[in-house]
Amino acid sequence: MLLKDHFELLSIYNQWMNSKLYEAASQLSDTELAKDRGAFFGSILGTLNHIMVGDIIWLKRLANHPACVSLLRETAGIEQPTRLDQMLFKDLGRLSQQRTRLDSIIINWIAELSEDDLDVVLTYQNTQGVAANKRYSSLVYHFFNHQTHHRGQVSTLLLQAGVDIGVTDLLALIPDESGV
Repeated sequence: MLLKDHFELLSIYNQWMNSKLYEAASQLSDTELAKDRGAFFGSILGTLNHIMVGDIIWLKRLANHPACVSLLRETAGIEQPTRLDQMLFKDLGRLSQQRTRLDSIIINWIAELSEDDLDVVLTYQNTQGVAANKRYSSLVYHFFNHQTHHRGQVSTLLLQAGVDIGVTDLLALIPDESGV
């Protein structure tokens, strides 16, 4: 399996898991969503916003890859977050709409990448302005890992609020290869 194929699976997993999280979160009241539950980003809503903040920051960085300028052009119109704990949307409905939009952008971007694109070294600055030079494929891995990490936190917060989102394993999306 090529590296690109792994990233395509992760982009589909990202969309699937976000859909499950937002569906589960929609079962809670606005008060329950905003309730500080002692998590790093406070609430379920705060953590969902952080995932989106991270995605926007990284997509804008990743768009600087010469092959990705047009693939990620839609991110140019999205306002740059100023803080990692920024509340982009205070209501789940608007946050969910933007999440759906971003997930489509992510799937389309990954689908168009080539193996050669993944081997490029990207120069960027982190949120503190420190310059870095890292392999694009490693940054894409980090991008998906960051989402997974914080979705795990959200699934725990949801369970504490009485909502079980069900199966979350990537394994659920890996095709069965029996008979091959």
